[in-house]
Amino acid sequence: MPPNERDTRLMRRALELAARGIGRVEPNPMVGAVVARGTRVISEGYHERFGGPHAEVVALEKARSSARGADLFVSLEPCCHFGKTPPCTDAILAAGIGRVVAAVQDPFPEVGGKGIARLREAGVEVEVGLLEEQARRLNGAYFKRQETGLPLVIAKWAMTLDGRIATASGDSRWISSEQSRRRVHEVRRVADAVIVGAGTVLKDAPQLTVRHVSPLPERGQPTRVILDEALAIDPASEPAASAREVPVLVYTTAERIARQAERVRALQAVGCTLVPVERGQIGVSARAVVEDLGLRGMSRVLVEGGARVFASFFLDGLVDRVMVFINPRVLGAAGALGPVAGPDSRALADAVPLEDLTVDQLGPDVLLEGRLGKY
Repeated sequence: MPPNERDTRLMRRALELAARGIGRVEPNPMVGAVVARGTRVISEGYHERFGGPHAEVVALEKARSSARGADLFVSLEPCCHFGKTPPCTDAILAAGIGRVVAAVQDPFPEVGGKGIARLREAGVEVEVGLLEEQARRLNGAYFKRQETGLPLVIAKWAMTLDGRIATASGDSRWISSEQSRRRVHEVRRVADAVIVGAGTVLKDAPQLTVRHVSPLPERGQPTRVILDEALAIDPASEPAASAREVPVLVYTTAERIARQAERVRALQAVGCTLVPVERGQIGVSARAVVEDLGLRGMSRVLVEGGARVFASFFLDGLVDRVMVFINPRVLGAAGALGPVAGPDSRALADAVPLEDLTVDQLGPDVLLEGRLGKY
């Protein structure tokens, strides 16, 4: 097998291992490592949980003396500083690894090329950049937080074949199949927050919790986030009613908080946290909301609607990835709702294209996923 083909195969394996840590290691990155000699894999490891041993250390401990002179493939530059664990560069040097192949440089300032330099100074051959784009996509949430301070934003909706997310009366249960709803809950359980507008809350009283699959014990339920410019949600209905069990953040304006003191007290009494932000083009400022969620340490958030909320996020250029579940039925109603309710002044030239498009079938539904921009 040609060396480049062999290296690519082993790095793909490191990325596959890294992906196992999703939802369990944040705000740390997902990392996988493979120790190999020639075409033989000696050992493997991945970062399993926040605060636990890093992927390189796990793989090296399994390899023991067999690591001496071997190659180490790792999906992210090895760390060289003391954090929750000792530096991985020290473990690599102690194990006698002869060559390190890293997919991408770590954007974390304490590392940021220093791990690579440390290994090279010690005489280890280091190569960087193999499957770099795949590695950056895998850790999109980590790279975005490090580079911008903001969480990765995923917009998700389900619609009919003719692009309707609900009937004219607002009925949307259920457009998507059970298989699609399960996939949504798989994404919810690795998200820090689920975001909806007050209109969705008033119409559906959604729980916004992980139910079709088990929540991850490391993180529990995601925070429920409600964008409510008019401060109209009912403290006695979901999700506000269960805010003491699963946190609820309500973003509204300072003016509403000052004018509706009784509603504020009622929401706070059931456990909701109210956060004042400025107005945006549509409702409360989506950018202010995302910036606040970043300050709260969130890495990955899921926006679930409705149409005005989606519009506010798209208009502010905040959406990084899209998940669209298309059910093969035609509603055929002129007054039925579309997924994004932005201004009518927008032209085709304003349309945002998806990149890295993937297509999957879930029962009768088709799932389209893609990326907008860098992350």
